[in-house]
Amino acid sequence: MAVSQRLELRQTQTLVMTPQLQQAIKLLQLSNLEVAAYVEQEIERNPLLERDDGDDAESARDTGSEATDYGAGAETESAAPDDAAAEAVPDTLELTAADTIPGEMDAPLDADFENIYDTSPTDDWAANREAAPAQATTGPWPEDDGRSTEQTLAQSVTLRQHLIDQLQMDVRDPVDRMIGLHLIEMLDECGYIAGDLTALATLLGCAPERIETTLRIVQRFDPPGVFARSLRECLALQLADRDRLDPAMQTMLDHLPLVAQGDLPALRELCGVDDDDLAEMIAEIKALNPKPAQAFEQEIAETLVPDVLMRPDPKGGWIVELNTDTLPRVLINGRYYAQISGQARTQEDKEYISQQLQSANWLVRALHQRATTILRVATEIVRLQDTFFRRGVQHLKPLTLRDIAQVISMHESTVSRVTSNKYMATPRGNYELKYFFTTAVGGSNGAPHSSEAIRHRIKAMIEEEPLAGVLSDDAIVDLLRRDGVEIARRTVAKYREAMGISSSVQRRRDKAAKA
Repeated sequence: MAVSQRLELRQTQTLVMTPQLQQAIKLLQLSNLEVAAYVEQEIERNPLLERDDGDDAESARDTGSEATDYGAGAETESAAPDDAAAEAVPDTLELTAADTIPGEMDAPLDADFENIYDTSPTDDWAANREAAPAQATTGPWPEDDGRSTEQTLAQSVTLRQHLIDQLQMDVRDPVDRMIGLHLIEMLDECGYIAGDLTALATLLGCAPERIETTLRIVQRFDPPGVFARSLRECLALQLADRDRLDPAMQTMLDHLPLVAQGDLPALRELCGVDDDDLAEMIAEIKALNPKPAQAFEQEIAETLVPDVLMRPDPKGGWIVELNTDTLPRVLINGRYYAQISGQARTQEDKEYISQQLQSANWLVRALHQRATTILRVATEIVRLQDTFFRRGVQHLKPLTLRDIAQVISMHESTVSRVTSNKYMATPRGNYELKYFFTTAVGGSNGAPHSSEAIRHRIKAMIEEEPLAGVLSDDAIVDLLRRDGVEIARRTVAKYREAMGISSSVQRRRDKAAKA
């Protein structure tokens, strides 16, 4: 066969991940805080982008800015029951034709965006910006220094500073004070010594006995139990501070595993006490703090802001809408673009301005696409999990990513990205969108059951069990099978351990100890 060179023209179709498409996919899986930070970075990088705070609508129109409110027109959907089947199947939800997403948003994100947006959004931006209501700029405080609430909170004394203050007051020797400072730095978040004292003695060039002597001094510091090397020593330090570390109590501390197991006869024999004294000793140990350092941790609680809001529809069904507070709004300054593009002289300047305009347009469209996709996925979740919102977690249905992807004509990976780090406020509380996706457990009647609903039923059974009738895993299996749930004993044990529920033997001992 002769080897020769030739030219051929072939026509093939390939999927190309353009930078704009990668940007849109990246925005899908980000939380609202991460999206806000990303938009801030783009505003700093792109001179054509401006932040829209909601109260500059009039000034934006005066300056000729092209505004976009990417949630407008796609912030609300109604999940209402079908009129024809309302009486027969009152729990069935169906989207009405008036509430469907516009056709240009129906294409999946893993398609080329040029085929999705064929028209210029300039007119829509202007229309949406005209329709955006002006927000009041006055607040309840006459003077605002621009600081957030978290920044105005009083600073609390840390554990390290608290211990250093005591070290300076109680330890006079400079060497012991230096050892004490190193011991403070060795504390973990619970107040325990995390490290080898022998290595510390080698580091400081002193005898290990000097380290032990200083350790006994700082172990008397407040809070009691700090600088312990084990749980037993931590509890012993607290009991010694209360003058309750007698030989019987020391024996009980030496056999803490028996206390955890609730083996009262063995403890009574080892400690040499009667039932009343043993119960009093166990109560004292339970009243101690196994993590003394955590009393000094005062973290600022972060408020969870849901991405989707859900409420009952007075006409029946549910209303699902986007939380506009989590939607970052940006403006494209058209007048500034016209000004600098007219002054550009070199080809490099013209290309730069064109690239920035294209990047700004893609960001706006990606934000709009993200908001619309979140709304579509959340609406479908509400429709499929209607019985959960009406009757409770025991009626949660099995749901997979494929179930949602097939309905909204998107890929499973897109649905997975949309449901990551997204929360929905419902009449039953705030839930992550991932919560509604559960595996199926087979039923005797052929109908599957949600694994989350099964966990809830197992927990309810155990909480309602009497002292004389503690349910074993086999008994729970029998009760579930009576209700039509086919489940194995090892699955019940796995669910029980995942919820932090002890075995039937341990629960029986705990209830006997409380009785």
